[in-house]
Amino acid sequence: MRGPLWDGAARFAGMLRNAYLPTVIRGSQRNGNWELTMMDAAAGIAVHLDDRAAYERAITRYLKRVPAYIYLRADGRLPKRAPGSKLTTRRAIFDYWHGRTRFKRGLTQETCRDFTHTGYGLAAIAHVAETTHIQRRSVYSRVGARLRHALEFHAKYQLRGSSRSRLCRQPLDLGLGPVTEIALNAMHHRSGRAMSATEQLTLRQRPAGTNNLFVAWETLTHAENPH
Repeated sequence: MRGPLWDGAARFAGMLRNAYLPTVIRGSQRNGNWELTMMDAAAGIAVHLDDRAAYERAITRYLKRVPAYIYLRADGRLPKRAPGSKLTTRRAIFDYWHGRTRFKRGLTQETCRDFTHTGYGLAAIAHVAETTHIQRRSVYSRVGARLRHALEFHAKYQLRGSSRSRLCRQPLDLGLGPVTEIALNAMHHRSGRAMSATEQLTLRQRPAGTNNLFVAWETLTHAENPH
């Protein structure tokens, strides 16, 4: 898209810099997939514009948001909170996590909302991590464990195909979407991490299509891609 033969390249870059970047780079304190998706967009725009300052700002916010989106046991009895969060009481935290009062490894802030929005968040996490890998400053060592456990956690429920579970106050709303290819390729095929449930679900869903938002044709681009 930055090719010299495209007459609209400069106008397109101007649109990204002046219309989109100022909004997405600020992030959001709403549901976690919003801010993660915004950082996905901001990092991609920064790379396109070759804007190092914007890129660093996006990655910094991303690295603080990921731990607040996916729970690990090392976090303690309560999940981490994103910087600037107004979650000052246990009740506020429980409500923000859609009614969960006990937390399991790999649970996300939106699991008990629905798996579709959870998939948006996990896809954005994978996209940004892969962007940093391409930029030769990979953050997989910092976010990979959370992403891997979250994908395995949700893939197991998705494979069962049943909404019956005591995990949430209401039946699970499944529909993770075509969001597993990039993370599976990076952590399983490139790095050798076991991700059996994610691999099974990915193979079942191939070829991955689009979620009509920002995930598109990732079997084509990333399936068992050593690079």
